[in-house]
Amino acid sequence: MSLDEIASEFRVTRRTAERMRDAVRDLFPGAFEILADWRSKRFRISGGISAFLLVPTAQELSELATAVRTLEVAGHASRAAVLDELGTKVRAALRDGGRRRLAPDVEALCRVEAIARQVGPRNAADGRTLDLLRQAMLSMRRIRFVYPTRAGQDAEHLLIPYGLLFGRSTFLLARRTRHREPLLWRLDRIQDLSVTEVPGAPPDDFDLEAFAARSFGIYQEDPSEVVLRFTASAANSARGMHFHVTQELLDLPDGRLEVRFTAGGLLEMVHHLFTWGTAVEIVAPLALQRMMSEQLELALRHHQATS
Repeated sequence: MSLDEIASEFRVTRRTAERMRDAVRDLFPGAFEILADWRSKRFRISGGISAFLLVPTAQELSELATAVRTLEVAGHASRAAVLDELGTKVRAALRDGGRRRLAPDVEALCRVEAIARQVGPRNAADGRTLDLLRQAMLSMRRIRFVYPTRAGQDAEHLLIPYGLLFGRSTFLLARRTRHREPLLWRLDRIQDLSVTEVPGAPPDDFDLEAFAARSFGIYQEDPSEVVLRFTASAANSARGMHFHVTQELLDLPDGRLEVRFTAGGLLEMVHHLFTWGTAVEIVAPLALQRMMSEQLELALRHHQATS
């Protein structure tokens, strides 16, 4: 639009039209264009308002970069590479002006954010394994691979893939063709993986999120009603923790915090509760109490014998 057209459209003076033009130019600096012909100057937002509003913000691009670094630190290099490639494509799609305008802010945000290095397993799968598994699940075909037994021998399996569970380690959920229930297979132990031509997919009503929610961690077992009580001094820290999707919090009169949830995976609960020391009391189930006592006694005997 020209200044005269702006003034006519909005019924304002030419002076006000100039101010409106300047405000739009300041609001969309990377997309504001001036088109001159022999009669007058015309102004437009290149690509229209909708295209401009689809441009990512500096915060969005820095969050993507942070997600890439988080995966790298956790040992998931192949997954990090996929997100990094997405970031490259997003930046390449930006106009030169927008890219130059965003770059300093993205760099500044990335400089002031870091990923805490945590002790833990780095049993991530390589990119080829993930690619083949995703290919099999998208095409609904069975897979074949070699996996070590508890005795240390290698055995070949033909399975129906159900899904992937990402955590401190990465697991494939898959069912043997002659079994009714799926099992967990650690991706870093899978060898000679191939996708077959045999059809195979989980039941239509299978819910991977619901399956994962049955456990405190990865390993599956019959769920238990878990009740934990945290001391008053640890209540705020416990309140900020996400123990399980089914958790319920109750503030007790003496300042303690009671946490209730339903889940399996008692041994993984024990490993986590170790970190709370004497700040937590296991109220239920009794099996979790006994397992905690047994693990503490084993650890005590071991360290006394080696000291």
